[in-house]
Amino acid sequence: MDLQLAGKHVLITGASGGIGRALAEVFAAEGAQLALLGGRRTPELAAFVAGRPWHERALCLACDLTRPEEVATAFGAARARFGPLQVCVANAGAWPRPEELLHQASVERIRATLDANLFSVLWTARAFLADLALTPPPREGGSLPRHGAALTFIGSTAGIFGERHHADYAAAKAGLAGLVHSLKNEIVLLDPYGRVNLVAPGWTATHIARPELEQAGTIRRITRTMPLRQLARALDIARAVAVLSSPAVSRHVSGQTITVAGGMEGRALWAESDVDEDSVRGRLRDAD
Repeated sequence: MDLQLAGKHVLITGASGGIGRALAEVFAAEGAQLALLGGRRTPELAAFVAGRPWHERALCLACDLTRPEEVATAFGAARARFGPLQVCVANAGAWPRPEELLHQASVERIRATLDANLFSVLWTARAFLADLALTPPPREGGSLPRHGAALTFIGSTAGIFGERHHADYAAAKAGLAGLVHSLKNEIVLLDPYGRVNLVAPGWTATHIARPELEQAGTIRRITRTMPLRQLARALDIARAVAVLSSPAVSRHVSGQTITVAGGMEGRALWAESDVDEDSVRGRLRDAD
């Protein structure tokens, strides 16, 4: 099926990470033009993009997403290169280490977690809506552009079920749901067909999560509440985002949270002895 994303200007934050790179690959395969924000790992991202066949359709930008003025500058550079934005994926985020109970976590850690996972998304959404506002609305009596803009946030199951020792992270990700429910009603004032949605991954096999996933017992613990006893790949998340961004497939989908977590629930479905940890871990080599 043609997702009708060819030629669309797509901006992706956190593009240097495992999910970010998968997003770039998926949208590039659909023929999109890519503005990729990479943060501190932008040189690494640029090297990755340079080796891809779609590199001429991509622009790599360094940006501190916790600084709204830098976000606005990056969006301006993207618009100058590829024109108005049609799709934005607010993917950037950071899972804090080490594990700490809320009363043990420092104020600095809590604020940094909220900056990285909530405020960075808020500033990204703000800049995207400001970019949409630069495009004049259709004249009265004229035909409306039916390929509306799409804004998608990357959340987490932590924002749905909570996560012990990571209350700051869970709170930040839960806040994204409030943004989605609010902005779905704001974006249509700028673009009558604009949509806002949220993808909430569970544990995903990326290089960032690999240290925890390699620890004995982790996979047994996290798959006990999942009917699908497997881990998500970055590609699974990226494809879900592409579907939500598609004006062909999801033109009437807005304000929704799509959970990509193997059917995860807030209750245990399996005894730990039922989970073959080595079998699940053996699939990780192909997951990134």
